[in-house]
Amino acid sequence: MNEAENFLESKLKERTANGLLRKLASTSLPFDFCSNDYLGFAKSDTLKNLIQHQSAKIAGLNNGSGGSRLLSGNHPYTEQTEQFIANFHHAQSGLIFNSGYDANVGLLSSIPQRGDTIITDELIHASLIDGARLSYAERFKFKHNDLIDLEHKLKNAKGIKYVVVESVYSMDGDLAPLIEISNLCEKFGANLIVDEAHATGIFGENGNGLVAQLELQNKVFARIVTFGKAMGTHGAIILGSETLRNYLVNFARSFIYTTAAPLHNIVAVNCAYQLLSNGDFHVQIQEKIKLYNQLITEINLPTVKSESAIQTILFLGNEKAKGAAQQLQKKGFDVKAILSPTVAEGKERLRICLHIYNTDQEIKNLVNELKSFQ
Repeated sequence: MNEAENFLESKLKERTANGLLRKLASTSLPFDFCSNDYLGFAKSDTLKNLIQHQSAKIAGLNNGSGGSRLLSGNHPYTEQTEQFIANFHHAQSGLIFNSGYDANVGLLSSIPQRGDTIITDELIHASLIDGARLSYAERFKFKHNDLIDLEHKLKNAKGIKYVVVESVYSMDGDLAPLIEISNLCEKFGANLIVDEAHATGIFGENGNGLVAQLELQNKVFARIVTFGKAMGTHGAIILGSETLRNYLVNFARSFIYTTAAPLHNIVAVNCAYQLLSNGDFHVQIQEKIKLYNQLITEINLPTVKSESAIQTILFLGNEKAKGAAQQLQKKGFDVKAILSPTVAEGKERLRICLHIYNTDQEIKNLVNELKSFQ
């Protein structure tokens, strides 16, 4: 074994010894409380039929795009879809990326420059962290949802300032105080960037997000909306001004130097937005969230208050969290443990995701099983 292989082996052994080794697994438990398919779109026959119907109407629908958007991979339908999505979210313009990761890395690596400042909530997603790391700008973190700490960081920031948050945080499911953060950005002349990955489909009119619900769309520099969660498809879009879109087309490397998504993927995204626009799915998911929150308050467990589809039961230590997940899985509930170092040590938890296809009885049964952890 050469030196590089020895290094890999040693790091894997270290993970194994600490009980932190990640492994791929396929599960098919009967009660899904794990996936991000909040609205059931990923398994929706209605959406599937809509995609097939719309695909049949597009001439020359190839298996792949054949190149990047700047070469052979662009299509008028893609640009129409971008504008359709932008209009839905009350934005001027939008640019589709192949994934939420690509969108976040492309945005933050290309816009802030040397001498500028990026200020991020300490709990933002890894893709936002990686994008910020690729920038030459100065980087600071502020304590999670802590407005006093954010203001302190803004006072000391130089150059063009960017504040980066999520509207709904992916591990705790808690909401950012977007109005207050927006006011601070306005006070200090900072540009607010909001990742709406876990808010899309859940909050706002027809599920158009928390930014739109709070009518902050004109105060936000950029929004990132992903399609792989409530939308049940794949990819992402960055929403903002037409100037922002044109800049990203020219400078976002994760957009420029990658093969475009196949057109049938764009059709799926377009159809998912048609379905979302014409339904009351956000009302249905809010009813499930309300029921769960009513039931969980009746038992004595450490939770993080959440109005979103993401709910949390905290445990102290990886082994306790893993044991709790395994106990639930034996009863047919697909609930996963989130362990350190993915979350901070001492913040290990069960991450419970609610869906409109979870029946009220299934939610009641899950909470009843959680009582054994009191």
